Amino acid sequence: MNSLIPLFVIIPLGCAFIMAMLGRFIKNINKFITPIFMLSLVYLTFHFMLNSEGTLIYKVGGFEPVNGIPIAIYMVMDGLTKLILLVISLVGFLAIFYSLSYTKQYTSERKFYVLFSLMIAGMNGIVISGDIFNIFVFLEIAALSSYALVAFGVEKHQLEASFKYQVLGGIASLIILLTIALIYWNTGTLNIADISRQLTVNCSSQAGTNVFLKFISVLLIAGFGLKAAIFPFHSWLPDAHSSAPSPISAMLSGVLIKAIGVYVIIRLFFNMFPLSYELSMTITVLGTISMIIGGLLAIGQWDIKRMLAYSSISQIGYIILGLGIGMLVLATGGNKAVAALSITGGLFHLLNHSIFKGLLFLSAGAVEYRTGTRDMRKMGGLSEVLPITSRTSLIGSLAISGIPPFNGFFSKLIIIIAAIQAQYYVLAFLAVLVSVITIAYFMKLQKYTFYNNDGSKWKKKKIKEVPFSMAFSMIIMALLCILLSLLVIPDVREIFLKPAVDVLINAADYSTNILGI
Repeated sequence: MNSLIPLFVIIPLGCAFIMAMLGRFIKNINKFITPIFMLSLVYLTFHFMLNSEGTLIYKVGGFEPVNGIPIAIYMVMDGLTKLILLVISLVGFLAIFYSLSYTKQYTSERKFYVLFSLMIAGMNGIVISGDIFNIFVFLEIAALSSYALVAFGVEKHQLEASFKYQVLGGIASLIILLTIALIYWNTGTLNIADISRQLTVNCSSQAGTNVFLKFISVLLIAGFGLKAAIFPFHSWLPDAHSSAPSPISAMLSGVLIKAIGVYVIIRLFFNMFPLSYELSMTITVLGTISMIIGGLLAIGQWDIKRMLAYSSISQIGYIILGLGIGMLVLATGGNKAVAALSITGGLFHLLNHSIFKGLLFLSAGAVEYRTGTRDMRKMGGLSEVLPITSRTSLIGSLAISGIPPFNGFFSKLIIIIAAIQAQYYVLAFLAVLVSVITIAYFMKLQKYTFYNNDGSKWKKKKIKEVPFSMAFSMIIMALLCILLSLLVIPDVREIFLKPAVDVLINAADYSTNILGI
């Protein structure tokens, strides 16, 4: 099974190559190939989830360690990897199926699908990479593809948003590359497990190592914080995510900022660095501020997609909060059960957010597709003419607001309970408060977009529901907003969430599992 791990990169890269070569000669081949390759990645992910345990390793080139030093490029499959791959493949399939009708408005559909495939290959490569330099290489593949996709419509505001995204993304990449160079200079290796082993040894034997660790930790938080749009590194996100084509907005907010930002932060700060109270507190505070600021900025927006973009900053804050509380408990030698509960809440919300935020962006895209506007003040009454869009958007709004029995309620509840058990009562209160704020701006979205009048002006314009492929993806995501609530059941959670939680709780075992020493 180890030999199947590279397929997560080979399949999307091969798909991009085939479409780039044959798309010129065979009309609409991209619309057949891309959904099939994304569906194959969904199948492959479930195959690993259901049929493999522990940590699997594929050594590119088959090179064995020399004197205990890994020289091959390692591809790693563990519980956390499987969870993020599930998010990428599932949302990716639904987004690309939605695109089958949505992209008819563009003149270069083939290029859209090629870039989409490259973005998937980059994200999958980040997740399965076992060394930090290859994380950077795949990060650049995903980032460059996303820059082009944000500007795909070549409108003025899209080009401006893409330029801002590229500038700040380039700064983040430079910071990350500098940090990788410093780590290699200090340890002489790029393998995450080997770096972890050496840093642990150095911390106990060299007085200056702690200063070095703090310095590179700050650099990594800044670099990957920019990629994840954590406060105060969030300024690029509202423009980029609102300007992109809607299926790309769903991928950017639902998947990309997690795969190239949140995931790498989790992986490095749990499995590469020794946990410390200062670092854990920094990450928790940044997550809390992001949660609050994102929610407050979303309230005043009238552009649907900008509201959803600011909401993403807030919801990423929830994810970081849950993981940060878990880090704090572990760093202070607290109850591991409480840490596990908090990390479970954070990862559960990561999975949930990819679904309901993806759904909300697809719904916003459907509204813009039919009405030609994103301004809620120019809408109202759309529930009369867009019944599927309005109902799926309502389900997404209820889920993200934390209303039972939808999935967002349970992940937020777990984070809040964990904060109370860890005696971080202020954080628990703030999580509840931001959830109330979230309800407020999504009630605004529902009122001004889908209700508020009888919709007679839309009936006169003969506005009708979106095509099948767009409606299908929204319906499936709406169903998932209900079905993912089943993850609160222990037997279901055991399959999807617990393996990922165990990887982070038993962080010290990562090096042993990879290197075997």
